[in-house]
Amino acid sequence: MGTKKKKLETENRLDENVGISEKPEGKRPYKRQLAWDKLDNTANLFPVIATEQMSNVYRISVSLTEPVDRVLLQEAIDRILPQFLVFRMRLRTGVFWYYFEENTKPAPLVREEYRSPGAYIDKSRNNQYMFRVTYYKCRINLEVFHALTDGSGGMMFFKELIYQYLRLKYPELLEVEKDKISPGIFLDKEDSYIKNFKKGHAKVYQSRRAVCLKGECFPREQMGVVHGYMPVDQLKEVSKRYGVTINQYLVGVFIYSIYKEYLNGQPSRVPINCCVPVNLRPYYDSHTMKNFFAMVSAVFLPEKEDYTLEEVLSIVAEDLKRQVTPENLNNIMSYNVANEKNWILRAVPLAVKRLAIRFVYGTSAKATTATVTNIGNIELREPYRKYVEHFYATLSMSKGQNMKGTVCSYNGVLVFTFSSVLRDLSVQKRFFQTITKDGVAAAVESNGVYYE
Repeated sequence: MGTKKKKLETENRLDENVGISEKPEGKRPYKRQLAWDKLDNTANLFPVIATEQMSNVYRISVSLTEPVDRVLLQEAIDRILPQFLVFRMRLRTGVFWYYFEENTKPAPLVREEYRSPGAYIDKSRNNQYMFRVTYYKCRINLEVFHALTDGSGGMMFFKELIYQYLRLKYPELLEVEKDKISPGIFLDKEDSYIKNFKKGHAKVYQSRRAVCLKGECFPREQMGVVHGYMPVDQLKEVSKRYGVTINQYLVGVFIYSIYKEYLNGQPSRVPINCCVPVNLRPYYDSHTMKNFFAMVSAVFLPEKEDYTLEEVLSIVAEDLKRQVTPENLNNIMSYNVANEKNWILRAVPLAVKRLAIRFVYGTSAKATTATVTNIGNIELREPYRKYVEHFYATLSMSKGQNMKGTVCSYNGVLVFTFSSVLRDLSVQKRFFQTITKDGVAAAVESNGVYYE
């Protein structure tokens, strides 16, 4: 009876608040001190630069074997959200910095997918939460404002949401699984940037202008998405043949595709610069749910005509190997944190900081062509695996970056996802043609906007 009553209450809540909840929180029996927190070093950037066109929202999606039950999905969110303080925060404006304050409003309402991936999150219409959950047929989407956490933190929350939803939908799972957060999961909200900061660093970012992909764009609030599904074992074999890792191979083929299609295989005065986020948690034994990553760049400057794929892969792999070392990653992290810890900068009012941050960001954005991020291999516990078909992720656009790529794998299948506001598909086509020519079977699908 209790489960049926809970489901009825959830149904009534969804019916009363069609789409968007602005229902004020009911009276609490007593007042308590709300939790608050500082933004981590990376998060400080996102509220300053976020706009409708540059949302800084990423999406992680899962395809299930059966259509999504909206009521059960809402109940799953309501159950797990109280246990994830990082996701229960709302953004507040202070005198010197933005900060987080605990959000006591009801969880945001689940909606059927209605906007392009990574669309701006209007917190005033989302119960002040900085994430949303949508669904479409068999797919569940978690979209997160990057100030909350990075892809690794988002995936921790998303997996628990999937587990809880599947337990509600398939009660037989409770015979082997307990109805609570997974044992051993870390809900750590430390600022690992500050904890691991070391003095002494050099300037780490380039300011040299890079190739910018331009062309006819989709109308505002539209974005093209292309997924490519590829067997991991075949990608391993091909990468090994070139003497590179799978990630280096995918980044290299992406850069090669831009070189061949956008630069027509010709020399260029400016490089193709592809940013690659690196998860810092393994390097510092961190389990934080906040942002904790560093940016490195694969830079390719075509100084002659007709580079081969093998030549491009060699250049890209060497560039990434040189940068992805504990020493260099620590240098990048320390450089970023040092600016935050500077007592003169800390004393500057937020209004002035906004102007300075926007200027610095606008200058550095010109030095980046695209971003490719790898969420890694996603593992689910045995009782849940048979209900899940695929995972994939999508990035929103940034200033100067009209195309991005994301990588994730599950159950032996790697999905490379292009997100782009450009109508031209030539780079994406070249990418998958190159990979299939190397002997990797690729099944490709898009969200359909290219054919409207």
